[in-house]
Amino acid sequence: MADPASYRPRPGEIPTEPGVYRFRDQHGRVIYVGKARSLRSRLSSYFQDLGALHPRTRQMVTTGASVEWTVVRNEVEALQLEYSWIKEFDPRFNVKYRDDKSYPYLAVTMGEEYPRAQVMRGAKRPGTRYFGPYAHAWAIRETLDTLLRVFPVRTCSKGVFRRAEQSGRPCLLGYIDKCSAPCVGRVSAEEHRDIAEDFCDFMAGDTQRFVRRLERQMKDASAELDFETAARLRDDVGALRRALERSAVVLPDATDADVYALADDELEVAVQVFHVRGGRVRGQRGWVSEKGAEDLGSIVEHLLQQVYGGERGEDVPREVLVPVTPADHAELEAWLTGLRGSRVRVRVPQRGDKRTLMQTVARNAEQSLARHKVARSGDLTLRSQALQDLQEMLELEEAPLRIESFDISHVQGSDVVGSMVVFEDGLARKSEYRRFIVRDGTGDDTAAMHEVLTRRFRHLLSAGSRALPEPGPPGGGAADAAGAPAGDDARSAKFRYPPNLVVVDGGLPQVNAAQAALRQVGVQDVAVVGLAKRLEEVWVPGQDHPVVLPRTSESLYLLQRVRDEAHRFANAFHRQRRSRSMTTSQLDGIPGLGKARQQALLARFGSVKALRRASVEDLQEVPGIGAAVATAVVARLHGTEPGPAVNLSTGEVLE
Repeated sequence: MADPASYRPRPGEIPTEPGVYRFRDQHGRVIYVGKARSLRSRLSSYFQDLGALHPRTRQMVTTGASVEWTVVRNEVEALQLEYSWIKEFDPRFNVKYRDDKSYPYLAVTMGEEYPRAQVMRGAKRPGTRYFGPYAHAWAIRETLDTLLRVFPVRTCSKGVFRRAEQSGRPCLLGYIDKCSAPCVGRVSAEEHRDIAEDFCDFMAGDTQRFVRRLERQMKDASAELDFETAARLRDDVGALRRALERSAVVLPDATDADVYALADDELEVAVQVFHVRGGRVRGQRGWVSEKGAEDLGSIVEHLLQQVYGGERGEDVPREVLVPVTPADHAELEAWLTGLRGSRVRVRVPQRGDKRTLMQTVARNAEQSLARHKVARSGDLTLRSQALQDLQEMLELEEAPLRIESFDISHVQGSDVVGSMVVFEDGLARKSEYRRFIVRDGTGDDTAAMHEVLTRRFRHLLSAGSRALPEPGPPGGGAADAAGAPAGDDARSAKFRYPPNLVVVDGGLPQVNAAQAALRQVGVQDVAVVGLAKRLEEVWVPGQDHPVVLPRTSESLYLLQRVRDEAHRFANAFHRQRRSRSMTTSQLDGIPGLGKARQQALLARFGSVKALRRASVEDLQEVPGIGAAVATAVVARLHGTEPGPAVNLSTGEVLE
């Protein structure tokens, strides 16, 4: 634990201009990023009496080893640079106010020749229009099923589309008129794109235009005594109205807005947001985050910064309604306006429909926080207590803020793999997970554990030997054009940051193997323990008896979660490797067909089943596959390859 006075810059050296600052730990890792209108005023507040600081801030400044800053021209630039650095470095002490769950969207792939409507999660892709998010995927499918009657846009996968195109027969949706069947030429690519654009316009809120158009066509058909067409159009109008009823009008004048509400206590804050497009609620999200030392105004600012920072301009609404005025309100509006390309207002509703809707969102936030506190799923107090208990019971010099756990997985010595999972501040940090293919695949768990740990800590020492950025002068030294100090190219090195505690799955043999691996590479200051499954005992190197943690302790629960996560991650990798080897096993042993050519064949045909349908000429079209190899592959897959001669009395294979 560092003394903040050891790296405190002299007040006269800190500029008074606006800027962005970074705290680094003793390994050069960025642990906190912040911005300030006056760097001198803000940074001086971190180096006051430790007892007066918020617990999380106190832990941050005692973990840090240096502080550096970059001066910018105005607060808007500071907002942009702060977001970029938080996204780049993912500092452990910056509270994440953005939802980490994956909500489903109704997506239309307008970038494809034949746009497809589908349920989509994850990162947004260019050329695709998104509507939502929705709370459940089934809600998207119900809406889509209703609207396909009026907007028969393609919903099938590429494989289904290609098979229909080759066979000349549409799928079931094409037969029941819920797809315009561009795969068989019922409509051209341009006509199908028009249908997809109309569907997107309807989902974006331009609803009455299509309702009025269908009603006018229905009346014209009825006037011409074409009652069959009129009845079909009447049902289409009903389908549109049913889709509209599922999202009631909450704001007049086709308002586009995102409505945020917060509910907080001493440790956490619950966030709820309603996405209103065209005056209707098109999506809703809610999550709970840890709460640092910030007030609600700063929380709202960082919330909007993290939510909209990675979005496209069209995803930023014209109006953002919030419960309290955010810090740096004018700069935040200017930043959002730059993202959208047109004026964005951030304001607190005072009366009318918007105030009523805000109260509804606030009730959802309060209920969400109450449910979360009952579950106690992310209680900062419990995690802090667990880390403190581990420090005391294992006699560590400091709380294990970074824990790495390792496990080995194999089946009778085949496809031996290892895993490394990382927990920081008691939470899984999946971006730091690593997988190992064990080269000495003998099936000996202790030997495999020794190899995995040796490789991991050799990487650590190798990364540590690179030219890391020195703390240097308090100002952080020279900066590049983007504002990042020189020397930051080393931050991309893998395995750069050492753990405080290593947890292995097993008892004393596995622990001793782990300790021997660390000593072999010259690592002395990392604690090692093993957690045995049978009695959940904690084994420490050099001790004949285990440490028994109380069964109901949060410290034991944390070690179990770490160990089980490493076991899950190792098993998943092993199953992937085993499945891949089983896929290619039918191709093993064919003369002239090595791993590279096997992969080339599978990349071209997709599977062994598809290879079995291919002819010798088809195989020869793959680069590197000659006539002799192609003939051998076909003979093997069709069972016509002659087998070796065997002496029936001795079982010996004859030449």
